[in-house]
Amino acid sequence: MIEIDGLQWRKAAASSGTGACVELASGSTGAVYMRDSKDPQGAVLTFTRREIAAFLDGARGGEFDDLA
Repeated sequence: MIEIDGLQWRKAAASSGTGACVELASGSTGAVYMRDSKDPQGAVLTFTRREIAAFLDGARGGEFDDLA
């Protein structure tokens, strides 16, 4: 089970005021957690820092622009 109490969640400054965004938090084990900001009690996904870095690299390179 993921221990998410006490994590400092953050989301992009460009997210809408309606909470339509994902939030990320860094865990003490080095894991990065992601959740839907509209459902903070819902599912939490866990990624390694390497996985997040690969995703951010792809996003910066425009690989996901067709999804927005």
